[in-house]
Amino acid sequence: MDHTLLRIKRASEQERRNASSYANGTRRLHTSRLVLDVPDRDDAADIFAIVGDHRAVAHNPSDYVSDLEEATELIERWLRHWADHEYGYWCVREIRTGRIIGYCGTKRMHINGMPARNLIARFHPDAWGSGYATEAVKAALERADAHAEDGPVVARVRPENLASRNVALKLGLRRDPDMDERGPDGIEEVFSDRLT
Repeated sequence: MDHTLLRIKRASEQERRNASSYANGTRRLHTSRLVLDVPDRDDAADIFAIVGDHRAVAHNPSDYVSDLEEATELIERWLRHWADHEYGYWCVREIRTGRIIGYCGTKRMHINGMPARNLIARFHPDAWGSGYATEAVKAALERADAHAEDGPVVARVRPENLASRNVALKLGLRRDPDMDERGPDGIEEVFSDRLT
């Protein structure tokens, strides 16, 4: 009985923290085919199914996650960013099936000493070619517009990753070679809204 009451109290406290942390925004976005949710620790297995698949991180192998514990730590970092900045990475669910098929969004960072909002879209290979990345990122960017003071939106793309390059261009980002940098997996070409 005491264990159940403690669990209920913790859940209630977490909901209060979440409500105050995201008071200026929403915890859920909708598109015609997708729902974007602020991540939850319970999403770790679904996120692991994505970042634990070598195909999903082929262009950025340093992003590979080897076990559920690492996936949980990844979500913890995402949640800290949400708590600190009221935006971040979203879990993307397919409405039709309810399953998490990817994640996307922006996080605050510095590139070559400049503040920026790093854009990411990573989906399970089963969802590739469906247009989900562009659809989800459009919704996430509309929400991220409220945080323009954190710098331009940038997509760091490995030169051989044509799919990510195409998504960046569809979103209206432009090639911004002044922001290119070497990441853990090699040269990253930057596309940004800085020049639009």
